[in-house]
Amino acid sequence: MDDVTVVGAGVIGLTCAVRLLEAGARVRVVTADEPLRTVSRLAAAVWYPTHTAADPRVLVWAHRTYDFLMAQAGDGIAGVAPRPTRMLLRRPAGAPWWASAVPDFATHPGEWRFTVPSVEMEAYLPWLAERVRALGGTITRGRVEHLADLGGQAGTVVNATGLGARALADDAAMFPARGQIVVVANPGIETSVRDEEHPDGMTYIHPRSRDVVLGGTFQPGDWNEAPEPATSAAILRRCAELVPELAGVRTLSEAAGLRPAREGGPRLEVDPERLPGGTRVVHCYGHGGAGVTLSWGCADEVAGLVSRS
Repeated sequence: MDDVTVVGAGVIGLTCAVRLLEAGARVRVVTADEPLRTVSRLAAAVWYPTHTAADPRVLVWAHRTYDFLMAQAGDGIAGVAPRPTRMLLRRPAGAPWWASAVPDFATHPGEWRFTVPSVEMEAYLPWLAERVRALGGTITRGRVEHLADLGGQAGTVVNATGLGARALADDAAMFPARGQIVVVANPGIETSVRDEEHPDGMTYIHPRSRDVVLGGTFQPGDWNEAPEPATSAAILRRCAELVPELAGVRTLSEAAGLRPAREGGPRLEVDPERLPGGTRVVHCYGHGGAGVTLSWGCADEVAGLVSRS
C-alpha cells in the first residue's frame, strides 16, 4: 500500500484512515479542525440513510456499516449501542429500499419498527482518533487550501473534506443542508422516534445514555450555523407532541450545523486527474446527513480503491 494523506477528520476521514492503516498503508490525517470540532460532532448518529436516494452502491455501504457498528456495539466500543426505533408513517408505505440491511425490520400499522446502531459522537470520534494513532497513523492540524499542494507528498490523497470539497474539488454539486438540534435531559426514554413527514418539519427523538437529541431541520442552501430560538421552540413542541414524556424537560444545549450534501449523492471515486508528482486522489465526500450510516462501508471501498490504484 502507498503512503496516504487523508484530508479531513470527521467520521468519514477517520474511518477511511483506520481501514487504510489496517490494510497496511502509512497514513497521515490532515485536518483544519480537531475531530470534536468537525460537523460530525453534532450528528445524532442513529443509523438511517436519511435524505439518501436508493442506489445499489449506497445500500452496500449502509449494510456494511450497519453490520460493523452492531458488531462494535457487541464489543463495547465507546459510544455505540443498539437502539430500538419507530418510524411513524403519515401515509401507507411498503418496506423502504434499505430494509434488507436491517434484520429485524418490520412494518406495523402506521409505522416501521427496527433496531439500528446508535453512536454518541462525543465518545466515538475520540475513539476513532485514538484507533488511528494506535495503528501507527498521525493526525496533524493544518488547513489545505489546494489539493495540488499535497502533490508528491504521498502516493494517494483521500479527499474526505465534506462541505469543504465544494472549493477543494471545485464541485458545484456540493451544498449545505442546515440542521438544528436541541439536547435535553432524558426522562427515561429508550426508543428512537422519527417522523420524516411531519407537516411542520422533519422530527426525530434520539435517546442516548445521558440525554436525548431532538430535531430537527433540513434546510438546503442555508449557511447559518447559529441556533435560532424560534426553531428550537418548534422542535421542542413537535417532539413533545410525539412523545409526551418530553414535555417540560430541561434543555441542556442547542446547536446548528451544516450537513455536507451533494446533488446526485456521495462522490466516491478515483479522480482521473493526478496531482503534481503523480499523486492520485480518491474522493469520498457528500454524504449529507448519512455520514455515520455510510461510513464504514465507504471506508472499505476507499481502501480497496487505494490498494488497486
